[in-house]
Amino acid sequence: MFDIGFWELALIMVVALMVIGPERLPGLARTAGLWFGKAQAMIRSVKMDIDRELDAGNKDSGLVPEINKIAEETRYNFHLDASGQILPPEPAADKAEQTTQRSEA
Repeated sequence: MFDIGFWELALIMVVALMVIGPERLPGLARTAGLWFGKAQAMIRSVKMDIDRELDAGNKDSGLVPEINKIAEETRYNFHLDASGQILPPEPAADKAEQTTQRSEA
């Protein structure tokens, strides 16, 4: 994630040892480890909550057919006239009559 190699980490530790001192460095490292652990636990908890919500949404398959039905009912077929203008969509009943009239002819 951070792409820190061995020599970068060693340099950070030497600078920390000089700035903080050998007496306080172990306590600081322990405190930092606890903070990182708590942060990881919180992130893990949020991920689990998101996964649980997504799984609950996928299990409710009763909505999928209803959504598909509404999508089919609201789909528009746009037609262009000779000048390239968009004509309004034809009602479904008129389309059915035109289709039967065309098939009869």
